[in-house]
Amino acid sequence: MIELDNGVTIEQGVFMKLNNEIEIADFLKAVNAAKGEVWLESTQGDRYNLKSTLSRYVAFGALIENHGAELELFCANSSDEPLFYNFFDKHPEAL
Repeated sequence: MIELDNGVTIEQGVFMKLNNEIEIADFLKAVNAAKGEVWLESTQGDRYNLKSTLSRYVAFGALIENHGAELELFCANSSDEPLFYNFFDKHPEAL
């Protein structure tokens, strides 16, 4: 478990279950800065590769449809995790 500066605690590896109030521009900055793959995974096992523009549209469509609570964020490269810790620290409403 990781505790962010804003007091929010998140599980390492599984960062969040997204809600539809995510700040997309800042979120995509973190995705684009990541060196490894970043993806959202649904409870049904669907994976949305956020490095792919087409997959981003599908993933954000699922968020808009209020399926965010069913989507978990993963990073293939653990060194990318601080990018998202910083994002969630600035945007706790996304959790």
